[in-house]
Amino acid sequence: MDGALTVPSRRDRHQRGLRGPLALPNPLSRHPARPFRSPTKADFFADAVDEAVERIGHNCPDALVGITFGIEDVPYLERAWTGSEVPLAAAISGDADRLSQVVVYRRPLEHRAASRSGLRILVYRTVVEQLSALTGRSVAELDPNGDDDDR
Repeated sequence: MDGALTVPSRRDRHQRGLRGPLALPNPLSRHPARPFRSPTKADFFADAVDEAVERIGHNCPDALVGITFGIEDVPYLERAWTGSEVPLAAAISGDADRLSQVVVYRRPLEHRAASRSGLRILVYRTVVEQLSALTGRSVAELDPNGDDDDR
């Protein structure tokens, strides 16, 4: 060879970036170092729901007492919904045996949002509306800064 440094082809095959571990396990790390991977759509959505609940808890903390939050990919209902509209979330009243629930459906909300910031706003508004229906509180009480969605 003419003295050129060769790079192992398994590190950057087809110019797709690093694939394997960046460093092998050693006594300090005990685990191989992995390349950074951006969060999946499901992880981003879960973070958006958590942020919405935190924001509502900051504005009106007593509205969250006795309510659990869940995420499902698509709505599964025993009786089919009518029309061409797909539900975005469900508010389920509790009883003596179980807590009240707000279930947010990921795929219908993702389908309606044009961007990730738009998805955060849509998730927040959906959670506020479902809590309003479940608790009987007004949307203005749950979200006093209703027009300030750029947070």
